Amino acid sequence: MQIIVDIGNTDAVFGLYNQTDWQHIWRTPARHDESARSYEARLRLWLLEANVSLSSIQTTVLSSVVPNLTPIMRTMLAELFGFDPIVVGPGVYPLLPLDILRPHEIGADLVANAMAAYIRYQQNCVVVDFGTALTFTTVSGEGKILGVAIAPGLKTAIRSLFANTAQLPEVPIEVPSSALGISTTHAIQAGVVLGYEGLVRSLLDRIRTELNGHCLAVATGGLSNRIPSLRNDFVDIIPSLTLDGVRLIGDIVTTSLK
Repeated sequence: MQIIVDIGNTDAVFGLYNQTDWQHIWRTPARHDESARSYEARLRLWLLEANVSLSSIQTTVLSSVVPNLTPIMRTMLAELFGFDPIVVGPGVYPLLPLDILRPHEIGADLVANAMAAYIRYQQNCVVVDFGTALTFTTVSGEGKILGVAIAPGLKTAIRSLFANTAQLPEVPIEVPSSALGISTTHAIQAGVVLGYEGLVRSLLDRIRTELNGHCLAVATGGLSNRIPSLRNDFVDIIPSLTLDGVRLIGDIVTTSLK
């Protein structure tokens, strides 16, 4: 069994993988002020509830876009399981079947998304990740990361309005019945949620135009199902795609080191 960890700006996601599929996926806030022992206690409890022994974990893989949390999580995994985790980053990228754009600058989560898409589809593909940021990572059928586009995520946009205006409330991410808002909540949902529908479609159209029309699109991230009208724009919606990519990177590194 494997423990796969993906630390994002909002959540830390832990996946338990057993050779063929995900047995459990756990999510917890990515808090900078939590200690390694706090995360260890949480992971121990999850494994206990899943009836999984520590000795059954053969590999751990860590991806992080939060530098302050990376050593905390790395220490926790090493002390809990008795061996160092594989850490997704520039040090392991030369082992991957990817041509990675600016390896010391691109986020590990974006590399993981590209890896999963490349292995799964073997053709031009853009991964739209609905997370704290809304990211578009395009990878070619030959495994070259062609480029990335980044916008504020849905929650980030709504919280920005809430934090920087005197009278606008924080509202739930729901698709309104009309673009003509008849209340403050409805107005924000119309502007942000319906606006992001247009943003996603516009960027997908531009990416496909630059690639002469041929490019699949796949969605991932915790909010990937929150705009139902976009479902037909994607060949797949796979919330675990980033974890899949982190796991695949770990498998390749493990095989290379044997």
